[in-house]
Amino acid sequence: MSSEIELLRQKRALELRKKMLLSQEKPISAQPVPPKLSSKETVRKVLEGRGAEVLETARRYYPKETAEIENTLAGLIESGKLKGPVSGEEFYSFLRRIGLVFNMDVKIRVKERGELKTLEEKFRDSH
Repeated sequence: MSSEIELLRQKRALELRKKMLLSQEKPISAQPVPPKLSSKETVRKVLEGRGAEVLETARRYYPKETAEIENTLAGLIESGKLKGPVSGEEFYSFLRRIGLVFNMDVKIRVKERGELKTLEEKFRDSH
């Protein structure tokens, strides 16, 4: 009889250990894995100011090279070697230094009496 009680006690202890191991595994697998951002989104999140505009302009002139640069920069950002923020001017300068030469659309506006006017409008109004 005592051997039967001992066998039941060991069986119960084994069941408790099994439950405890299963409960320890659940929180680890229950954590949601964040979706991986595309390289384009990863690079855009560190660009500030006109950085996104510089990226799009570069893509129009050099689509293949820009995609390759985005992949490389995304890898550096994800590994922690490149930390943001990167201004549009810095990004434009970087692209020019590696050989991607292109012109940005530049609009100079003047604020006059609370209204933004282009230089053309200002000269036209002054005559």
